[in-house]
Amino acid sequence: MTVPGLRYIPDWLPAAETARLLAAVDTAEWDDTLRRRVQHYGHRYDYGSRRVTTTRPAPPMPEWVTGVLDRLVSEGHMARPDQLIVNEYAPGQGISAHVDHVSGFGPVVASISTGSRCDMDFTHPGTGAKQTVTLDPGGLCLMTGEARYTWRHGIAARRTDPSRHGRIPRGRRVSLTFRTVAAG
Repeated sequence: MTVPGLRYIPDWLPAAETARLLAAVDTAEWDDTLRRRVQHYGHRYDYGSRRVTTTRPAPPMPEWVTGVLDRLVSEGHMARPDQLIVNEYAPGQGISAHVDHVSGFGPVVASISTGSRCDMDFTHPGTGAKQTVTLDPGGLCLMTGEARYTWRHGIAARRTDPSRHGRIPRGRRVSLTFRTVAAG
């Protein structure tokens, strides 16, 4: 079974570029008001009101991500992203199943993993159908169509993920999630 509109491209970024991005992320200031640390660029997302906010402006898109932005556009994955949220997940941390703000963001959500691998679960709210995608460092996860607007995605809060070869420990994972902010 596949999730319509979900595309995963393993090794989209080479290991050296993934390490460079993670090092750049670690030079920036973290917001630690949530259970996980985050950074917002371009536009800030307010988790309380569940919308893009202008009351606390976010810093502009950082220079260290320009090459990724250019590549996302040149390969036709999405219009130039103007919003980035960087999320840090320590072993044992996850994120509840959700659909990214439907009216606040554009039709494509693109996420790149750095650091550790983890499993992301996609669940259909009507049928309960489920698909798990392993997100490896350097992999690009693209959500459009039903994957973007209908299916819920989340990461279980656990220290290991199952595999054919037993449990695989999680390390620190940092995701870079790119979006376009919808007009209005």
